[in-house]
Amino acid sequence: MDELVKRIMERPPSCGRTRVVAVDGPAGSGKTTFAARLGLALGAQVVHSDDFPVPWEEGPGPWFAALEEQVLRPLAAGRPGAFRRYDWVRGAYAEPVRVPVAPVLVIEGVGTARRTPFVAFRVWIEAPRQVRMARVLERDGPELEPRWLAWFAAEERWFAEDGTRSGADAVLDGTRPGRITSGPGG
Repeated sequence: MDELVKRIMERPPSCGRTRVVAVDGPAGSGKTTFAARLGLALGAQVVHSDDFPVPWEEGPGPWFAALEEQVLRPLAAGRPGAFRRYDWVRGAYAEPVRVPVAPVLVIEGVGTARRTPFVAFRVWIEAPRQVRMARVLERDGPELEPRWLAWFAAEERWFAEDGTRSGADAVLDGTRPGRITSGPGG
């Protein structure tokens, strides 16, 4: 982790005075767990794509516009960002989340490492499909398997169109999240 933190901090800010670090990869790969560890190591806030409503049928593309408008553009202008977290259990917006101007912000979720000038460093986490499916079904319940199958297909299309993995600055094995398996484009 120390080497990754060093590499991130060597990057110039990408969003005003803030270095935005994206932790991306397919569902169930270990992004959330790794992003929490990385945020702690960097002393950075972590914003999750799950904090925004993402319609299953639309895939990972559209939600980023809300993050950009409410968080990234204000940070780029030197102002704090803010958004209302979406509560998936209640199906409604919940409390506001403030995102102060800081040296680093970690954004985590499918579609965060897209090609945008707001991101300074991109981490890709991967794991075998069967591992990922087992993880999401254990977390969310087996009754959601049809939705997860549709989501897996949507994110595969997104990643292929965006070339997300090839643009990564670090590629990690989600079954061993401390292990960097390759460098840029790797």
